[in-house]
Amino acid sequence: MKPEPKKPDAAGLEAAAVVAETIATESDTLRKELGEQRDLNLRLTANFENFKRRSRQEVEARAAAQKESFIHELLPSIDNLERALASGASPGSVQFHQGVEMTLQQLRLLLRQHGIETEEIVGQPFDPHRHEAVSQRHDPAQANHAVLEVFERGYRRGDKVFRPAKVVVNDVKHTKQVPHAR
Repeated sequence: MKPEPKKPDAAGLEAAAVVAETIATESDTLRKELGEQRDLNLRLTANFENFKRRSRQEVEARAAAQKESFIHELLPSIDNLERALASGASPGSVQFHQGVEMTLQQLRLLLRQHGIETEEIVGQPFDPHRHEAVSQRHDPAQANHAVLEVFERGYRRGDKVFRPAKVVVNDVKHTKQVPHAR
């Protein structure tokens, strides 16, 4: 004899429906929370990557600024070595003169390795964006506003002026004074 299967009563069916609905609601809630956690995780990952990139850029910018500052501090020493060579060598100081010249060549090479270049500008037109006029002189043999002399060499990095050259500029204005009519 087989036991007869029991027919579920209405209360049992209603309870099963409530349990199924509760499970479905909890499942939807868990899926929603999981999606929110994924979004949060993606945002945190992106924020961390941005932080690492910004930190790296700041370190590089700080290092470049320190290098540029050091080069600016080095330039007056190079200027002084150039002045020493320009003053001429006395007969007993030829070796000293050669040592200064070698030191100056090494420093210029070091500047070039860091992208700092000089340019010969005597006779070239004065450019207020690249040169600083410290004096004017009259030389009719040269073009008006031409650079006649360089007091302090200028430097550039690419097309950007690193330090403007201090120069004497030609001024071919008429220097004759016209007497006033009385």
